Amino acid sequence: MGEFKVHRVRFFDYMPTAIRAMAFNAHTERLALARMDGSVEIFNFTDHYFQEKVIPGKDSRSTESLCWVGGRLFSAGLNGEITEYDLENLRPKYSLEAYGGPIWTIISNTQGTQLAIGCEDGTVKLFEVLEEHIQFERNLDRQKGRIISLSWHPSGTHIAAGMMDMIRVFDVPTGHAVQRLLVDRGFGGSKSQETVVWSVAFLSDHTVVSGDSAGKVQVWDGHTGTLVKTHLVTKWDVLALSVSKDESSVVAGTSEGTVIQFQFIAPTLHQQQDKEWVRTRTFKNHTHDVRALAEIETAIVSGGMDTHLVVRPLLEKFDENTEMAEITLAGFDSVLLFFPQRNLVSCAKKAGLLLFQFPGQLELWRLGDSDGHDGRNTVNIVDSFQTKGSDHICCSALSSCGGWLAYSTVSCVRIYRLQTDNNNISITKVSKLPKALRSAHQLCFSSDSSKMFAASSQSSVLVIALTQSECKYVHTLKPKSGQQPIHLMTTSVDGKWLAAANSDCEIRVYNLQKLKLHCIVPVYGSCPSAMGIHPTTNNMTVVHADQQLFEYSIVEKQYTDWSRKLQKQGLHNVWLDRDTPVTHVTFNPKNPNQVVLHDMHMFCIIDQSLPLPDQKTQFYNQMTLRSLSEQERPSHLHAFKICKTFQDLLCVSLLDDQSLVVVERPLLAITSQLPAPVRQKKFAT
Repeated sequence: MGEFKVHRVRFFDYMPTAIRAMAFNAHTERLALARMDGSVEIFNFTDHYFQEKVIPGKDSRSTESLCWVGGRLFSAGLNGEITEYDLENLRPKYSLEAYGGPIWTIISNTQGTQLAIGCEDGTVKLFEVLEEHIQFERNLDRQKGRIISLSWHPSGTHIAAGMMDMIRVFDVPTGHAVQRLLVDRGFGGSKSQETVVWSVAFLSDHTVVSGDSAGKVQVWDGHTGTLVKTHLVTKWDVLALSVSKDESSVVAGTSEGTVIQFQFIAPTLHQQQDKEWVRTRTFKNHTHDVRALAEIETAIVSGGMDTHLVVRPLLEKFDENTEMAEITLAGFDSVLLFFPQRNLVSCAKKAGLLLFQFPGQLELWRLGDSDGHDGRNTVNIVDSFQTKGSDHICCSALSSCGGWLAYSTVSCVRIYRLQTDNNNISITKVSKLPKALRSAHQLCFSSDSSKMFAASSQSSVLVIALTQSECKYVHTLKPKSGQQPIHLMTTSVDGKWLAAANSDCEIRVYNLQKLKLHCIVPVYGSCPSAMGIHPTTNNMTVVHADQQLFEYSIVEKQYTDWSRKLQKQGLHNVWLDRDTPVTHVTFNPKNPNQVVLHDMHMFCIIDQSLPLPDQKTQFYNQMTLRSLSEQERPSHLHAFKICKTFQDLLCVSLLDDQSLVVVERPLLAITSQLPAPVRQKKFAT
């Protein structure tokens, strides 16, 4: 693998916020997820749960609920506004005041023609969904208490509303409440407290399922308003419910961190005709409140206060021959997504600087001398500054020389000039920027720091020239087609090439000397998760969300011989079975055969001069190699060198002095900053 001096960095205090809501679009198989900081993330469930889009949050935005209408995404929150998102430009499209106080929930009818919201003032408000916006239609009968949860009957004729101590069923055409379902309070001392109906589900046969703060999941007859069955599942709250597409299963999320599944089955083998809702499984993948749930065709997806997203496969739903079965799952292993699948760390390779991106601030650090291979090193913070305004940062970049720093929100771009004098760094804001530079999805600098590239709307890239005195707009690289936002950009060391990838899996390579499109890489069906251009050969290494790896010759406009050989033989199953995508690709300047890449759990050096591993080869072979003599070792070598010494990785990069920077964020450090979970009595304590 080779030896490197290591800067082991653990002072990036990245802290994800809690998951507050989620909504799954069964037609596009996209999961939208909202966090407590107001940010929204879109995951592609047909592409290994890849996080293809992130809409940054805002200090004043509070998201309580999400809702899909076709390919349009809406949210509502305690600020009393309904927001529709622009999924191409990754920003709120507009916000509409509902005039009902804080909004607790938002849903749509099956037809996608109406939205309903539940408000603090006791109203259920209906909005008509128009082509470009939504329009208030009318209120249903106003109630005395706040509307906490809603569920629309599949026919569109009735709505069930969860409140304090009761559930109301509304007739939508008339707007009148036609049923009142009284929910029992808890047992013992909790009888004096109101019961909050946190979630309701309205099924096709007019069954209403509710989850409440007394720890009950209850099944009701919506026609008669009578209670059919009560399941006491926890001493704490049942916070979320989700129903399977065929309505044969309901899952409930609790404050204890458990997810409980109920199925509509016969209770015994001798009573096949008499089906009822039976508690069948309990899953424990969370330590804190499960705030959001989605039961999709093949899995249960959950998230909450412990900040990570869990995809729990339901193996009985898998066809052994389907690709989805191959992706997910050998056994009952859950897929846990902890970190954002994008770069939050920028590294100035020539200057030894690190830039850390937080939602509302940036931190600039300078690396000191490494003491050796254990990675202990001296560091000092250069500067930390807050962004102005309430918009959160969507991207940031640091030039390789350490002379320029830039970041963008949805409303503006800021560029700073960094100057070093006797180990002191002064930071000066560039006051005059080109008018065309309004906001960016991605930012990057050329290797010589003479240009900055900003990914703008409709897959276009702005080219900005940088000098000591000014920043000047040069050109817009705009494709003939393409609407999806760019999520990856990389430049060549010689300053000739720029590659940009968008969430439609398209990778375009531009000639920066001629300022025009050079070629489009053949489109592969999985989204690129990381890419880099080799400093000497200008071959581009691309890794996709499904773990496939390609090397493309930019000059020859075709895949290299090494890439063709790799695809013909196939990647090792151990490599393909990994469940976190590669997020960074770089190269060893001292050894042109070596490509360095990493995901959350490991970093890998691919040595193209060594043979590729076949399926019979021991893939993780570092310990074996150490035990062999020098004569035996060559016969066991292969191209993929895996290092798992470092864990929970946010960045791995090689500096120009041949030292390795490894930025870790231990999950235990994140867990230690979470609020205490509810107290649970354990056996023998």
